[in-house]
Amino acid sequence: MKRKHKTYSRPKRPFEKARIEEEAKIKEEFGLKNKKEIWKADARIKSIREKAKKLISSDEDEKNAFFDRIRKIGLKVSSISDVLSLDKKDYLRRRLQTILVEKKIARTPKGARQLITHKKVFIGGKLVSSPSYIVPVEFEKEISLKPSKVKQKKEEVIGGANE
Repeated sequence: MKRKHKTYSRPKRPFEKARIEEEAKIKEEFGLKNKKEIWKADARIKSIREKAKKLISSDEDEKNAFFDRIRKIGLKVSSISDVLSLDKKDYLRRRLQTILVEKKIARTPKGARQLITHKKVFIGGKLVSSPSYIVPVEFEKEISLKPSKVKQKKEEVIGGANE
């Protein structure tokens, strides 16, 4: 079995007041469980930037393939400078939890998180139970809630009365 490595790194200065306040605002805005989720997004953006830096000297085909991969997850990029200017907030906006709030399926980020963890959200017919799931652009329209049993029973009763 492969060893699972950490996907983030902790801040170098643990008690930097400006960073703590900024992270608290982000945590509240996106309804995150803890600051570790912010650090994970930051690490993911950092790795994307590093890949972009390596591609500076490569040919256009490789660059375009890289940009296509990034566009599929919903980040708007068309050049290396766009990739280098990405922020952790751009990445956090692509999380399933945030998209549920944007599409007005859930009222608050915390409510969206609860729907997801309680296994009520489907994407393209498949159950997704991770609030941190990065929703590809092509599946954004296919997000739906699990049909409730109460509604199904009411429809059966109403359908049976019409026959």
